[in-house]
Amino acid sequence: MKNNKIIICLTSLLALSLLVTGCGKKVEVKNGSKVTVSADNTKITATEYYNEIKKTNISRLIDMIDKNLFEKKYPTDDAEKEEVKKQIDEIKSYANNDEEQFKSLIKQYFGVESEKELENSLKLEHKRTTAVKDYISKKLTDKEIEDYYNNNITGKIKASHILIPIDAKEDASDEEKKEAEEKALKTAKNIIKKLDKGEKFSSLAKKYSKDEGTSSNGGDLGYFELSEMVSEFSNAVKNLKDNEYTKEPVKTEYGYHIILKTGEKDKEKLEDIKEDIKTKLTDQKMQNDSSLFYTTLIEIRKEAKIKWNDSELKKAYEDYMNNLIEKSKTQNS
Repeated sequence: MKNNKIIICLTSLLALSLLVTGCGKKVEVKNGSKVTVSADNTKITATEYYNEIKKTNISRLIDMIDKNLFEKKYPTDDAEKEEVKKQIDEIKSYANNDEEQFKSLIKQYFGVESEKELENSLKLEHKRTTAVKDYISKKLTDKEIEDYYNNNITGKIKASHILIPIDAKEDASDEEKKEAEEKALKTAKNIIKKLDKGEKFSSLAKKYSKDEGTSSNGGDLGYFELSEMVSEFSNAVKNLKDNEYTKEPVKTEYGYHIILKTGEKDKEKLEDIKEDIKTKLTDQKMQNDSSLFYTTLIEIRKEAKIKWNDSELKKAYEDYMNNLIEKSKTQNS
C-alpha cells in the first residue's frame, strides 16, 4: 500500500468499472445521468444508484477498507483457520447440521449467502481482532506493565485444600439452598477449629474434603499459577505465608474451601514474561471496556491516513461506527 494511504473512490464502493471525477467533497459519477435501469416509466441513473448504495452499503465499504489494511499484515495462519472452523462448526451445530437452517442463520446474523462468504467474513473479523490487540498492546506503558507484574505476578504456589460443597439440588427452594449453605459453612468452620487444635490438615482433608481428585492425597493441589484458580481462591492463597491456612472458609462457585499454603517458588523475571503480561493486560482492557474494539479500529484507520473524497460517505462511516460503539455499551451494561 503506497505510502500507507488508502484513497477511497467510487470504484472501491461499487466494485464496478465506473469513472469518478476529482477528489472534492462529493464524488460524482462520470456520465452519471446515463440510465442504468429502465422499465416502463421508471428510469434509474448511475448517480441515483450510487447515491442510494452509499447510504446502505457502508459496512461493505468498511470491510473493503479493512481487508486492504489487514490482509497483508496478518496473512491467514493455522490459528486463524482453526478459529474460523471452530466458529463455523458451532453455527452448524446450532443449526442442527441442517443445511437450510444453516443458510438461514448466516443470512440473518451475518448477512451472507454461503459458507464461503461466512468464512471470508470470519477471517476478516479475526484479522481485525488481531490488529486491535496488537495496537492496544503497543500502547501499553512501562508503568502499566510493571504495576501488573508487582501486583499480580507471583511464583508458582503450592497448596492443599479441603472442599465442602453446598449440597443443594438445582430445583431446591431458596430456603433449602440457604439451609445447605449454612450447613456447609458450619462444617468448614468446624474443620478450622480442629486445625486450630493441632489436627493434621492432610488427615482432615482425607476425611472431609469432597474434591475427589485431591482428598486421597490430603488435599494436595501441587504447584499452580494463581491465574489457574478462581479469583476468590487465588486472592486468599496469595496472602498466606508458608504453612499458614485460611482462618475463615473461602467461598467459591464450588463451595467452601479451607486452604493451606505449603510453598512458593521465586517469580519469573519481568523481561521473561513481559509479552505474557502485555497479552493479559490487553485482554483485561478489552473486557473492561466493551467499546474499545471499535474505538481502536477507528484509531487504526486514522493512522492509515484514509482520505474520504465524499463527505456524505465520511458521515455515513462516522454514524455507523458511533452506532456500533453505543450498541456495545448497551449490550454490556
